[in-house]
Amino acid sequence: MEEKQRIALALKRKRFFLENPIVIVDYDVGNILSVSKALSYLGYHHIVSSKPEDIQRASGLVLPGIGAFYEAMRNLKSRELCSVIKEEVLNKNKPLLGICVGMQILSDKGFENGEYDGLALIPGNVRRIPEQEGFRVPHVGWNTLEIISKDPLFSLIDDYALDDDKKEELVNHFYFDHSYYFECDDKYVLAYCNYGQKLAVAVRFDNIFGVQFHPEKSQKNGLKLFRSFFDFVMNHFGSLNNSDVTDGLQEAKRC
Repeated sequence: MEEKQRIALALKRKRFFLENPIVIVDYDVGNILSVSKALSYLGYHHIVSSKPEDIQRASGLVLPGIGAFYEAMRNLKSRELCSVIKEEVLNKNKPLLGICVGMQILSDKGFENGEYDGLALIPGNVRRIPEQEGFRVPHVGWNTLEIISKDPLFSLIDDYALDDDKKEELVNHFYFDHSYYFECDDKYVLAYCNYGQKLAVAVRFDNIFGVQFHPEKSQKNGLKLFRSFFDFVMNHFGSLNNSDVTDGLQEAKRC
């Protein structure tokens, strides 16, 4: 992409999100500041808010999360946000990205210290990772993904790169910190990781996405995933034509 095209695309992104901000849903879950810093680094105008009116005017929603399933749902309910989020993503088809516990509460039910209802946005249940020899729970640290579908979240992620000895090595690493996993039908899964067993770590149902890992802690890969999601948001709303989006995704590989 030529310099003029890069500048034009950057201006389109900036203008779009100034007029149609991203909202990071604030429901007291711990990693909001880290997500906000990552979006600021990428240059995305966004709002951290629990106000229904902000959620209603957002172009896309990010539902972060660290902590327990029950606490996350309790906090959403206490702020009367469950119905607002469902209205926006189901009836208005607004893109949503859930992160870690924010992904887990997209499910029907969670079984962490009891049985609790989730938002029921992606069919599935959340269960504890089974204890196995050599695989401690919680699952903390870097792990490699088996990407089933690259479009759109992983469209910028390279599976392999050459190391110092010119040998191919896996580079699609992401950072994890969780004890529970999303159990769902394979048709909703974008990516798995192996941790003693195959775990679904990225899911999608139409405009609703969830990732078990932390993009905001996953360095360049995490930034690329955010870029892909927000280019999807822009394309979803028709602010960029298809060629602009394609060029933009290719350019984002350099970030």
